[in-house]
Amino acid sequence: MDASGRIEQIITPSVEAMGYEIVRVQISGGQRSILQIMAERADGAAMTVEDCADISRSVSALLDVEDPIREAYTLEVSSPGIDRPLTRLKDFARFAGFEAKLDTRLASSDGRKRFRGILKGVEDDLVCIDTEQGAARLEFDNILRAKLVLTDELIRASQEQQG
Repeated sequence: MDASGRIEQIITPSVEAMGYEIVRVQISGGQRSILQIMAERADGAAMTVEDCADISRSVSALLDVEDPIREAYTLEVSSPGIDRPLTRLKDFARFAGFEAKLDTRLASSDGRKRFRGILKGVEDDLVCIDTEQGAARLEFDNILRAKLVLTDELIRASQEQQG
């Protein structure tokens, strides 16, 4: 398990107990690493600055005890934003009907590794997407990166959700 996977394992129970869900844990940076934790509220409400601060305090305390990162790092806690990454199988089902970009680890039967189109949901752990080249069914475990594309429809839906 890589460092971000280990960190996610450490922090998930506490973050979920607080009423949030982890969207992504990522470590990046050069001289000083950046630990980015992307989370959302489990109740579907919009994330606030206070939510991010609460998560940051909790995660900092956990990581101080567990110490999974040896060198100095900066902790960033954020919400996924409108054109969010899709990291969990349920994200692909939740955002069916919206445009997304996906990159796969291994090429599909037609040789493609990049897909852009309208998400159609999930069937039997396969992510379904309609692209200009036709419909594709991709194994979730083969998806390297995926994110929603910022479109007028996505912005409108986000505004309606915010209330």
